[in-house]
Amino acid sequence: MRNAYLKSSVCLAGAALLLQLVGCIAVPALMVGGTAMGTLVATDRRTPGAVIEDRGIETKSAFRIREAFGNAVHVNVSSYNRTVLITGEVPDEKHKAQIEKIVRDVENVQKTLSEVAIMDNTPTTAHISDGILSSRVRAALIDEKTLIANAFKITTERGVVYVQGRATAREIALMTEIVSGMSGVTRVVRLLDVLTEEDLSGMLPAPPSLPK
Repeated sequence: MRNAYLKSSVCLAGAALLLQLVGCIAVPALMVGGTAMGTLVATDRRTPGAVIEDRGIETKSAFRIREAFGNAVHVNVSSYNRTVLITGEVPDEKHKAQIEKIVRDVENVQKTLSEVAIMDNTPTTAHISDGILSSRVRAALIDEKTLIANAFKITTERGVVYVQGRATAREIALMTEIVSGMSGVTRVVRLLDVLTEEDLSGMLPAPPSLPK
């Protein structure tokens, strides 16, 4: 729904609940994280062009990494405003450097942020838990009526919640308080563009004109 995951092992887990929560597409050992594929452009703080390019970056990165490494790695790629977060697990520094280069070379990528760990791939059950936790985080942000939940893009890896987006200092502080207090969250990593309240006001749609 808000998240497009490219991961065959998660899909093979097959639970209807998982399909509902994380939107599986069968591509081995790879996931495209975040909320971009379900973005509501009306409330997204990126331009429509950036939203489309972010989707393309995620899809191209996922397939190029899969073609290069198959099931040897577990990697998540999440692009927001052409800045790409890379998370997951790889066996060594060589794989990590190669994956980072693959993503950097994708069209329209402006910056990469690598949080890839050198370790054995986590099991499918861990991926399922991370997907469910991401969905719970999004639901909690939606429930907070003073926030625009779609301003934040969520990726979860081994209980660490990565938050991309564009928000004011007030919104970021409230989001952090909500997410850090949730069960299952081990850490919150904020990768956000900070807006002023004036910036935010300029993004809001003009109120409808009253009929004469």
